[in-house]
Amino acid sequence: MKKVNLFCFVFLGIVLISCGIKKHNDDAPKGGVNLFTMEQDKQLGIQVAKEIESKPNDYPILDSASNLKAYKYIYDIRNRILETGKVRHKNDFVWRIRIIDDDSTLNAFCTPGGYIYVYTGIIKYLDDESQLAGVMGHEMGHADLRHSTRQMTKTVGVQILLSAALGDSSVIAQITTALISLKFSRKHETEADRMSVEYLCDTDYPADGASGFFEKIEAQGGQRVPEFLSTHPNPTSRIANFHDWALHVGCVGKEKYKERYEEFKRLF
Repeated sequence: MKKVNLFCFVFLGIVLISCGIKKHNDDAPKGGVNLFTMEQDKQLGIQVAKEIESKPNDYPILDSASNLKAYKYIYDIRNRILETGKVRHKNDFVWRIRIIDDDSTLNAFCTPGGYIYVYTGIIKYLDDESQLAGVMGHEMGHADLRHSTRQMTKTVGVQILLSAALGDSSVIAQITTALISLKFSRKHETEADRMSVEYLCDTDYPADGASGFFEKIEAQGGQRVPEFLSTHPNPTSRIANFHDWALHVGCVGKEKYKERYEEFKRLF
């Protein structure tokens, strides 16, 4: 009798877990299974944003009220991406942007829940608006496909992520650092590249705008390669992918907005 009850209990647990996976797996098949719910992604994003913005020495964020022109410019890029209708969690996540005043860092990232952070280092490194749009599209793609929580469940475990999402101060700093330096799998990186092309396809930017970032890195012989790219697919293959995908979906956008991007860079 005890053996039967144990079997029933285990079977019921498996059924419940399976149902939970199906319920929460709103990004399959492209993103794969995620044991975190979308609401938990949003809560984790809130906690990480609070942590980042409580440490101005580590993350010197430019005040949005006193940098209205810069923030309007970058929010306009975000809006063009969201208005395509291709961002699946457009209305679920906040898609809030903050600019980090650090010229030495070539980085941009988007936390779970859609909190976007762009360093002035990468803004100044890029050559035109379409490149920045491509990079932002890539980072938004990671959040939209909920790659961060997928990747981090493998590295830190679901329980620690849940603790951070619920506001456990003892782990939030750890999770924040891990998210910012997170090295996505090659599969996730390729998916985010593809999402960047899909997002930009219905704008007046070239859909392969992000390719310019990798072309510049390649032209400089790999100098100043950002840490977050160290284990990713090599720039040559990514450049080819961007161009091939844009050609395949027949995107016609051509506007790079180089001149107004130069004006934007002079704001920093």
